[in-house]
Amino acid sequence: MTEITANGSFTDGSPDAALLASAISKNTWRLVPLLGLAYLFNYLDRTSVGFAALQMNKDIGLSATQFGWGAGILFFSYCLLEVPSNMMMYRFGARRWLARIMITWGLAAAATAFATGPYSFYVIRFLLGVFEAGFFPGVIWYISIWFPEKNRTSVLALFMAATPLSSLLGSPISAALLGMDGFWGFAGWQWMFLIEGLPACALGVLCLVLLADTPEQARWLTPAERHALLSALAGDKHDKPKKDLWAAMKDTRVLMLTAITFAFTIGSYGIGIWLPLILKGHGLSNMEVGWLSAIPYLFATIGMLLWARLVDRKGQKIYNLMAALILGALGLALSVVFTSLIPALACLTLALVGTISARTVFYTIPQGFLTGALRPAASRSSTPSVRSAASSVPTWSAC
Repeated sequence: MTEITANGSFTDGSPDAALLASAISKNTWRLVPLLGLAYLFNYLDRTSVGFAALQMNKDIGLSATQFGWGAGILFFSYCLLEVPSNMMMYRFGARRWLARIMITWGLAAAATAFATGPYSFYVIRFLLGVFEAGFFPGVIWYISIWFPEKNRTSVLALFMAATPLSSLLGSPISAALLGMDGFWGFAGWQWMFLIEGLPACALGVLCLVLLADTPEQARWLTPAERHALLSALAGDKHDKPKKDLWAAMKDTRVLMLTAITFAFTIGSYGIGIWLPLILKGHGLSNMEVGWLSAIPYLFATIGMLLWARLVDRKGQKIYNLMAALILGALGLALSVVFTSLIPALACLTLALVGTISARTVFYTIPQGFLTGALRPAASRSSTPSVRSAASSVPTWSAC
């Protein structure tokens, strides 16, 4: 007969369900709101430049081509330093490194308010990519060492809801901030960068105070809850670990995942950055652009959460990923067929539901086989189950 031991597990070695559920609930409330809010500002600091363009391009003399280069150069430096940044995270610990990322990117995002021409705009956006590098995949890895595999899709969905929520809330707010034009001698777009950039610095400080590097260090868990969680994490199955980073990079599956990431990233960020200018082309006011830009992200938020719940309940991650990518591709293709506002916006909404849902499903897949390429700071723990969980790390560049 199976009995529950004092350390929080069944006598057959499986974790006590009640203790495990309590640990997962506590972890969710401790980690997801803070990291989700940080990701909300992260996404906003990347894409709000589309709203700034409604005023900024004229003020500092940017052509459409120069704006496009400035908006995109962030991703060049971001991808260039993605892997090195994550290697530093494993060395210094997730809590400290994530805090460093948040504080420096917040300062860079706010500094965009002081761009005076195309070259200063390029430099600041390049530095923003440098400072942001490693945040998103670092958080994905960080979540993977706190939640068992069967719970990750729903938890990731809650975290990644920050993507559509960022535009859902940020679009009308950004448009409203443009209305501060002339206040204290600053243009509206300058106020927008300052007000939306600096909160990341405060979140970085909170990250230092509230987070822990590993479940073993979590003060908010009881010993029994901690043991139940570590037992569940140790039970997750992974492929045979890779011995080095190069071995992981040569894995055919990693190359396929990189191509998939490239595809849905172009789709989601392309819409996020250019949607305000697309809507402005229909003769709308800035506030009308702000409110209409929020509509696709409202549906994307609902669709992503429902899709993640379906995947957690039914499984079949690969098929659901394929379906989400197909929906995103169809939405993007159809959006250029229609020239009138409502049909085109409806197609862009479908594209966002597909691309953002694909991101959520996608990031639960690599953790099943990308193991041991690098050993994070948590792997220095003497607890085998922590080492097992902590060794599951993403080794590709993702935005």
